[in-house]
Amino acid sequence: MKAKITVKDLEVFFDKNQVLRGINLSINKNMITGIMGPAGSGKSTFISILNKMLEFEDNVTIKGNVYIDGVDIINSDVDQVELRRKVGTVFAVPIPLPRSVFENIAYGPRLKGIKDRDELFTIVKESLEKAFLWDEMKDRLNTSALKLSGGQQQRLCLARTLALKPEIILLDEPCSGLDPISTAKIEDALSDLKKEYTIILVSNNTKQIARITDYSAFFYMGNLIEYGPTEKVFTYPANKKTEDYISGKFG
Repeated sequence: MKAKITVKDLEVFFDKNQVLRGINLSINKNMITGIMGPAGSGKSTFISILNKMLEFEDNVTIKGNVYIDGVDIINSDVDQVELRRKVGTVFAVPIPLPRSVFENIAYGPRLKGIKDRDELFTIVKESLEKAFLWDEMKDRLNTSALKLSGGQQQRLCLARTLALKPEIILLDEPCSGLDPISTAKIEDALSDLKKEYTIILVSNNTKQIARITDYSAFFYMGNLIEYGPTEKVFTYPANKKTEDYISGKFG
């Protein structure tokens, strides 16, 4: 298996408060890697490093190395716009643009210079299909995205990310607040998407992590407690804290 992302001795401080402590792990290409842990464990901070969104925060110090395809995005001069095209992000709360379904997805490709209507339609259709949303939206492309259900909006945001043709997809609690049917559709989409993309899923839902991820990382108080194949982590956890967390003794 080939590592898409390699993290070495990663430390993050907000002023003097250390929120990540010596993180080391390799994330494999074309796999779904789950990041779990209680609130305040550093999960969201970790993925904010990968898309360099953390650099918008004040008084942040980042130490260590994060390599994506061999390039250290922490210590080298990386084009942040290009990086965020390569590393797409879907957040916990869907934020569709106040435009039609079609224009939500076509917006990014238009910014990249694609103007041809047929080419844009192909991108929109393919992106909606990959997000398991085409059948529901094919006759509603001119409908305002704000009129969609929460689950549909979240899949639309996933499709909007896919339209930019990323290589890595970060998802920060994408199913929080969604009903079981919408959650199942997103999980089905992710299981299919890993054939083409490297996916990192942050979730407080340990059952979701167990269902759809290939590898799992357990974060606790800024430390990476355990990392390995999901089946092994959930069946034979090497650390007592991991066992207690996935069994619901704390969280």
